[in-house]
Amino acid sequence: MERTCLLLLLLSTLVYCRLGQGGASLSVSPDRSQFFEYESVSLSCEVQGNSARWRVVRNTSRGILSECSTDWGKQQGSSCIMLLIPSDSGVYWCESGSGQHSHAVNITVHAGAVILESPALPVTEGDSVTLRCRYQGTPSDLTADFYKDGSLIRNETTGNMTINAVSKSDEGHYKCNTSEGESPESWMTVTDLSLPASLIVSPDRPQFFEYESVSLSCEVQGNSVRWRVVRNTSRGILSECNTDWGKQQGSSCIMLLIPSDSGVYWCESGSGQHSHAVNITVHDGAVILESPALPVTEGDSVTLRCRHQGTPSDLTADFYKDGSLIRTETTGEMTIPAVSKSDEGLYKCNNSSSKGESPWSWMTVTVLSPPASLSVSPDRSQFFEYESVTLSCEVQGNSTGWRVVRNTSRGILSECNTDWGTNKGLHASCC
Repeated sequence: MERTCLLLLLLSTLVYCRLGQGGASLSVSPDRSQFFEYESVSLSCEVQGNSARWRVVRNTSRGILSECSTDWGKQQGSSCIMLLIPSDSGVYWCESGSGQHSHAVNITVHAGAVILESPALPVTEGDSVTLRCRYQGTPSDLTADFYKDGSLIRNETTGNMTINAVSKSDEGHYKCNTSEGESPESWMTVTDLSLPASLIVSPDRPQFFEYESVSLSCEVQGNSVRWRVVRNTSRGILSECNTDWGKQQGSSCIMLLIPSDSGVYWCESGSGQHSHAVNITVHDGAVILESPALPVTEGDSVTLRCRHQGTPSDLTADFYKDGSLIRTETTGEMTIPAVSKSDEGLYKCNNSSSKGESPWSWMTVTVLSPPASLSVSPDRSQFFEYESVTLSCEVQGNSTGWRVVRNTSRGILSECNTDWGTNKGLHASCC
């Protein structure tokens, strides 16, 4: 039940994030998504222009939708001040009188002994982010295990875990545990801004065998002279190409890889600007997964290859996503014909003949702005029997070739004006 509630809250968060176009943002102070019982938080709406008609609204894990100063919170100027209890857990956002929304934030109030202090608001690629495993008392041992998407990623004796240059692949569910208990999970959102430079990886994959070579280069808008390839290894050593690793050849950094080269790589300018980051794993085992290291675009065809270091007689491979078996392929390759955002996640494979297994790799899927959007009037998702609704395609340019299509709960795919709905006049784009 608790997991279901978390997923529902996350779904609500994602829905409201997509609606966040109203020129307002929700500010959370302190900026974290988990709190102990009886801690306080200040929520405020930062608005371009007049903020008078904006208010903080929430939907709790019990499904109760309400605004600040009704039966929760106290309005003080433009801020909503709260003394938190577990029933305050839920999704919070700013809303205007005309129904515009800001982004949404998922806040969890925990009655247990341990919480994870992680950013409630989106962080920007390239920023440094510190996650803190916090105990309500004063423990003698601060050692904490940190988990992402259910997998252990690091053990820290300080109770803090720092990601020096956060990337889109760092987005996900995090939690921690200590000898005193375990925190709830929290989602960390990473914003991918238009960056002045991009890291090019050739060949384009995140996993390599020992002694394979890779070329890393910075593609920069304008002069690339002051940009260089930088890395942070799994041992926590931050350095740039041509120091004690890699060889600079023109604008590229050429590497002959060994396992200690595993880490996060990015481009950095003299003024501290960053490109996106790529996580490279050098594996001394028998099997790797060849998947894209760089983000792929929705709609692209993507092939994942389970590669054995030798030449196995049996190429059959099992492919896993986020810990679950998704497919077995006798060719050792799995193709996703039209990749979507739901395909983003952690992948690995294993080879049945060698019994070898690849490390995990994250695949990032970039969503482009769609050329059309579906408009629903009245704008709601639930209706009583015999109510009416108008569905129309809002298209940039000519809407002639667009039509409204549905897939019912019975799995029947069809378009308006066949056995349901009526097109408005001659326009198939309005049903």
